[in-house]
Amino acid sequence: MSSADWAFKVIKRPVQSEKALMLVDKQNTLTFIVDIKASKHDVKRAVELLFNVEVEGVRTLVTPRGEKKAYVKLKPEYKASEVASKLGLM
Repeated sequence: MSSADWAFKVIKRPVQSEKALMLVDKQNTLTFIVDIKASKHDVKRAVELLFNVEVEGVRTLVTPRGEKKAYVKLKPEYKASEVASKLGLM
C-alpha cells in the first residue's frame, strides 16, 4: 500500500459544517472524519502527507454517531483556508 493510499484510509472526509468553517477562519483548524482506529499521530502524518502542511496539534473525539472526528490545527505559517479552498469547502 502506498503512503497516499494509507493516508486516504486514515482521513475519510472533511467536515462541512458552520462550526468547521468558523474554526478554519478563527483558529487555523481543519476538521475531518477519520478512521475510528486512527491515532492522533496517524491523523497528523496523513494530513501532512496529503496537504503538504505542518500540523501543530490534533484533537479527536468520537461522535454520537460512532464516527471519529479530528480537529487538526496547522502551524501559523500554513493557512487552513488555503487547504479548505483546495478541498472545495470555501
